[in-house]
Amino acid sequence: MSRARVVSRLLTLTVLMPMLAACGADEGGRTTESGASAMTVTTASGGDPQTSQASGRAGAAQPVYGFGTPATESQIAAWDIDIGPDGAGLPPGQGTVAEGLEVWVRHRCILCHGPTGREGPNDVLTGRIPGDEFPFANDRSLRSTVGNYWPYATTLFDYTRRAMPFDLPGTMTDEEVYAVVGAMLYFNDLLPADAIVDSATVVDTHMPARNRFVPDNRTGGPEIR
Repeated sequence: MSRARVVSRLLTLTVLMPMLAACGADEGGRTTESGASAMTVTTASGGDPQTSQASGRAGAAQPVYGFGTPATESQIAAWDIDIGPDGAGLPPGQGTVAEGLEVWVRHRCILCHGPTGREGPNDVLTGRIPGDEFPFANDRSLRSTVGNYWPYATTLFDYTRRAMPFDLPGTMTDEEVYAVVGAMLYFNDLLPADAIVDSATVVDTHMPARNRFVPDNRTGGPEIR
């Protein structure tokens, strides 16, 4: 067969395949309708059409994907550790700023954020704006930090425990998280060097940007607050 005839037949099939997949009728009066979930076949017999449904998704009510296992209660509990702005869910334990500086090095926070959280190369965590102003809408060159943008120390604890260190998230103990959060607050002049950090300390620390955010209670209406 010549190359031209092969190309011609391929083009013909390309045109016909979508038509064959769609609704059509054959000479016997049968109409087929293809769909993602079902196929309907109507047959003309004695003037009375007979319709049957053939499901395209066997067992659709209980799909089986062939991978994964049901989550156990202990696995769910390991992830159910969220902490709200009010501090609900903070675990027991405590640390100190001095211990936090050791954690900063031991868990390699220093590699991403620098010795004091302001050197990088990744996110800059340290820095206050004079007067604790909030000019981010007018000055796009400003870098948001723990000291000038983060509204709650409680959610700083939540994020740090859940997501850090970047390459081994969740490997710090609660005491280490309290300590390293204390170090970040110390870097931003929000705690003294001899501070003891526990749940009460984290709740009571007033972040400079706290009043810059509007709580949203999702009640709907003309204004969502």
